[in-house]
Amino acid sequence: MSSAPLSHIRVLDLSRVLAGPWCGQILGDLGADVIKVENPASGDDTRSWGPPFLKDEAGEDADAAYYLCANRNKRSIAINITEPDGQAMLRRLAADSDVVIENYKTGGLKKYGLDYESLRRVNPDLIYCSVTGFGQTGPWSRQPGYDFLIQAMGGLMSVTGEDAPTKVGVPAVDLFTGVYAAGAVMAALIARSKGQGGQHIDMALFDVQAAMLANQAANYFVSGRAPGRSGNAHPNIVPYQDFPTADGRLAVAVGNDGQFNAFARALGRPEWADDSRFARNADRVANREILIAEITVTLATEGVDHWIAALHEAGVPCGPIQQLDQVFSHEQARARELAFSLPMSGVGDAPMIANPMRLSETGPQYHRAPPRFAEHTQEVLHERLGIDENEFLTLRKRSVVR
Repeated sequence: MSSAPLSHIRVLDLSRVLAGPWCGQILGDLGADVIKVENPASGDDTRSWGPPFLKDEAGEDADAAYYLCANRNKRSIAINITEPDGQAMLRRLAADSDVVIENYKTGGLKKYGLDYESLRRVNPDLIYCSVTGFGQTGPWSRQPGYDFLIQAMGGLMSVTGEDAPTKVGVPAVDLFTGVYAAGAVMAALIARSKGQGGQHIDMALFDVQAAMLANQAANYFVSGRAPGRSGNAHPNIVPYQDFPTADGRLAVAVGNDGQFNAFARALGRPEWADDSRFARNADRVANREILIAEITVTLATEGVDHWIAALHEAGVPCGPIQQLDQVFSHEQARARELAFSLPMSGVGDAPMIANPMRLSETGPQYHRAPPRFAEHTQEVLHERLGIDENEFLTLRKRSVVR
């Protein structure tokens, strides 16, 4: 990993569940040495968020599939932060780290001496990233926040679905927050390299959800009207949705007037391109219902494969609506090696999904499967803090570590 861009960076990851661990995994994929700190009593909650579970070599349930998605390229240690000795060890680890990630409730780590102000005294150059539901300030700052709640409060559900507000099928806010957090950490590391020292990063799921509204928020600000739900259709582009065909549904994404001209010709309806109701995108939006009805009738005459071939030939973006088995068996997914496996202690091969960042020289590397619970506690404490076997066994007997 010496060629990886973050191979010189040490990360102490006190977070659990998804947003914080997702950030840590991105940094780990780019070469950082990420130490995942877990509760000795039970570990990361997601280890038990199943079924399904991986099976260990004895055929028993191991870690849940959910845990696998966000924890590769890390080492796991278990330290009891409620114990003074545990707090002291974590402060020593932070003093020797570049980055700390945590997602405790706002102010929750202060009583343990593990908040930013406490740790910056032992490491002024520390990048400390806090991930919370509502941020470090404001009247809701001490309220807990989970992805579903933030999707509801942050407006995403108001523009998703058809008949009723609907959450996205993956925890999109957690994932976006993890990506934004990783970007903020790397920006802070660059600032530090320019002599600007360490800093505190305040990442809030609520803020991220607001940013994710993107064009929908811009539509609201410009028009003064809150957008509603449009199902699979697009509020600003037509046609940009799925349609029934003779044997399945087809997703069509016509992004400009030139593509619409090609789309009309491919469907055998070239007159649409010259029709004043449809010639420009603004016209198509205004006359959405009329055009969609005509497209629906035309596409119903042939099957999905026929239309994909015709539209690809015309240069029009389109594709089938696929289940996950179809996604990962698709020729494009195989060509891009989106699915792979890593050997996991006591389990065998663990399935992984590739990091999508493709850098020609210093791209993501995969050298560790998600660690088993407390797999590296003794190794890390000896390597970083010089704790020998006798001291480790004493600490474990006192339930300070596991």
